[in-house]
Amino acid sequence: MAHLRWLLVLPALGLFLTACDKHAAKKPDPTKGVVTGIVLCADTGKPARFATVTLSLAPKKEDKDQADKGDQGAPLPSTETAMTDLDGRFRMEAVEPGRYYAFATLEGYLDPMRSLDFDRIDAIEGDRAQEVEALSQWKDHITELSVHVHRTSEITLEMERGAEIGGTVSFDDGSPAAGMHFELLRKTGKTEKPAWANVGLALLSDWSLSAVSDGHGRFSLTNLPAGEYKVCAMMPVGAQDSAARVCLGNVFRRKDAKTVKVSAGEIANGLEIVIPLSGLHKVEGTVSAIADGKPVGQGAVQLLYADDREKARETRLADDGTFSFDFVAEGKYIVAVIGAQDAGNKDAVHVDAEPPTEMPRHYADKEAPVTVIGDVDDLQIGLPVLGAQKPQ
Repeated sequence: MAHLRWLLVLPALGLFLTACDKHAAKKPDPTKGVVTGIVLCADTGKPARFATVTLSLAPKKEDKDQADKGDQGAPLPSTETAMTDLDGRFRMEAVEPGRYYAFATLEGYLDPMRSLDFDRIDAIEGDRAQEVEALSQWKDHITELSVHVHRTSEITLEMERGAEIGGTVSFDDGSPAAGMHFELLRKTGKTEKPAWANVGLALLSDWSLSAVSDGHGRFSLTNLPAGEYKVCAMMPVGAQDSAARVCLGNVFRRKDAKTVKVSAGEIANGLEIVIPLSGLHKVEGTVSAIADGKPVGQGAVQLLYADDREKARETRLADDGTFSFDFVAEGKYIVAVIGAQDAGNKDAVHVDAEPPTEMPRHYADKEAPVTVIGDVDDLQIGLPVLGAQKPQ
């Protein structure tokens, strides 16, 4: 999905890229083409001022074939960006000839980063099939054009107003919760048991949404398509740990969260999420090898809800085999250790001043039940060895 990810990351970075490069506009080139146009706001009919226009070169058949075969040498698409002026107009000089997809982004209006169902796209095998699915989801917002040598192609782009969900997040003593990130889930399908897809795509950070609550605990999630949503506030954690969440309705599990519906262009304000200061505990422990009791310093540790195995949290083992989860709500869980290994025998005898050969040991995955009614600080998990790798 390399082409798709680059196609979508540019709007998110567009303002930054354009601002950095606005004094280095391309000069006219008679061997290439020119693209000009205007961007309009569908809700007002007025020019979209300071919108970012993105052109992404449609991949050729041979490029798609390379991507389908998993060829890492498949070229990234050629892209161009420009910012509209006070009349909503833009101009791109020296554009390589070819067929392009064009769309525009602006705060307050629909954004592909918020509108595409990435869970559905990632479930499809093959870059070409994923791209077709993404384009089918976003086809009403993309304009196709062809660029020719020594010719000017003119287009008109129209942007639709996005919906907005906003409110406050606070602690139960009344103080605002500043600096909270957010997880947003959109209802998909029309079955009796609907699915919930994550909104956004984590490209440059672990957060799929860049919004954070301000100093008063206020938040605003913008540029959304119409739909039904679940909103969760994500508490800050260490670099190795996934975030703890408290969802709308002041619950800890996404399946229990209340929902909010928004229509196209609607602003739904007044949501309140309250984070409890009590009832949240720490779960920590140590993972070691059953054979010799030595700590296992590599691997993932997941905290799963015991009733349905939904993943609540995930972290990495520290070098000394320890792990820790903060802000765990009371309840029954399973601690699962996955893909564990160590660095082997670092004290091996060596000859002729050669460094010792490290032989990593791999361990079987293991699960341990745990009931959280207070802090759990002494969980011990022993792993059996699967087998040692021979040195290369």
